[in-house]
Amino acid sequence: METFQIIQDGDDYLLPVYNRQKIVIMRGEGTHVYDSERMVYLDFFSGIAVNGLGQAHPKVVEAIIDEVQKLGHVSNYYYNEPNVKLAKLLCDVSFAKKVFFCNSGTEAVEAAIKLARKCFRRQGQDKYEIVSFHNSFHGRTFGSLSATGQVKYQEGLDPLLPGIKFATFNNIDSVKKQITDKTAAILIEPIQCESGIRPADPAFMTELKALTQEKGIFLILDEVQTGMARTGKMWAYQYYGIEPDMMTSAKALGGGLPMGALLVTNQAAQGFKPGDHASTFGGNPIVSAASIATIETILVKDLAAHAAKEGEYLKLALMDIQKENQKLFTEVRGKGLLLGMEMTRKAASLVSHCAQQGLLVGSANENVLRFSPPLIITQSDIDQALGKLRKAIAEELKTA
Repeated sequence: METFQIIQDGDDYLLPVYNRQKIVIMRGEGTHVYDSERMVYLDFFSGIAVNGLGQAHPKVVEAIIDEVQKLGHVSNYYYNEPNVKLAKLLCDVSFAKKVFFCNSGTEAVEAAIKLARKCFRRQGQDKYEIVSFHNSFHGRTFGSLSATGQVKYQEGLDPLLPGIKFATFNNIDSVKKQITDKTAAILIEPIQCESGIRPADPAFMTELKALTQEKGIFLILDEVQTGMARTGKMWAYQYYGIEPDMMTSAKALGGGLPMGALLVTNQAAQGFKPGDHASTFGGNPIVSAASIATIETILVKDLAAHAAKEGEYLKLALMDIQKENQKLFTEVRGKGLLLGMEMTRKAASLVSHCAQQGLLVGSANENVLRFSPPLIITQSDIDQALGKLRKAIAEELKTA
């Protein structure tokens, strides 16, 4: 099918909920993808931090092929080996003792909200309020959307889930003002991604953990984007010297396939009994096999340390570019291979200019250029990307 026809049919038959670039991605290999016009792109977007090992990683491909030849789907009313193996592996590499599998990050957040409420209700306590944060993003289903601190995602969808309150990110006094005898949990991203790659302050996270312990409530970390070695550690919470009671994961977890998970302590796990929650496709054996291959590769190749090293190299280079173009960029933020360059204008035009140069990047909060390349990125890839970025900036400045 010709490129124009694919785009035309897409516009005709797909709901218009995305502002798509006029690019048809056909295949990928490692850190590169190829479109229908045979143009090659360095992928520094990774499907919004999903393709942690890049495209068509041999270990992931092998795991998928092996499993799909044995088992496509099985109900969670039975055990399947990859699902159980993955649950144990996730517990081994985190604080968690129990895991619930679903299909996406928003479902994992939904499960966390339900579990927090259920725990206290089982104890006879009427605690149901969730304290979230302004400028946060937790997903598009109604519970997670209600806990998202950005009105633009909620417009026209009210009434939302009651019992959600909002505090100011990195301000512990603001959090304390929202705590009541009805509070069940605090929900937070270690790095606010969709609002512009804004990391939590270490002191704030320490105070937040202490506050939840003092009040006897749950600390829920949303690590949908920050987990799986993205920030230079397996999980971003490891930067802060704390452990959550619950943590959500998704994005890179499935090795490119749909996978979400809620990881919890033994104490938190007591809130759910058989029949309290479910997900038909959660823990699918094929996706579980892909996830196992992904995590094992991250561990064997020590890709967390690699992400920290290459992320620092990329960050310093982006800071140099920011200093050279202060009329266009104001700040570089982030950890590991999750970085953002705040702009003095909307980022959409520069995103397009980057694509024209063969570099795929994203945007956050409209005015932040977002970089989330695969964890397998090399310095050679980064140098090539920086060259393409400089050319894109030159074109962007022509349109000022």
